[in-house]
Amino acid sequence: MKRKSIYIDGFSHQNPIPAACRIGALVHTGSILGTHPETGQYGKTLEEQCRLMFASIECIVRAAGGTPEDIIKVTIWMKDRTLRQAVNTEWLRMFPDPQSRPARHTMNAPLDGEKLIECSFIAVLN
Repeated sequence: MKRKSIYIDGFSHQNPIPAACRIGALVHTGSILGTHPETGQYGKTLEEQCRLMFASIECIVRAAGGTPEDIIKVTIWMKDRTLRQAVNTEWLRMFPDPQSRPARHTMNAPLDGEKLIECSFIAVLN
């Protein structure tokens, strides 16, 4: 199986790396941020960064050939994980069925500058 780099419009890293990589059915992402696809600027609030981050999650998994239903694990880093309600709002929007949610781990991290949150995910596609 050949490795396939996954890119989406309006999402890029400062380094020469794709948003995600797929080999066979397995998809792993790099860091996904809460930035505006048009400007690359961070959302002004944690809630906005969460909304933008989850929108990028969906775009990336779809560009890889899957849907949010194929995501098996999400890892989230936050400046202040006690503010997880902002994450949970978007989490429940993307994964409303309690019988069909991916695993998740959320932890504190010393994030740079205006970045309040970032994540990565693993998906297994059919």
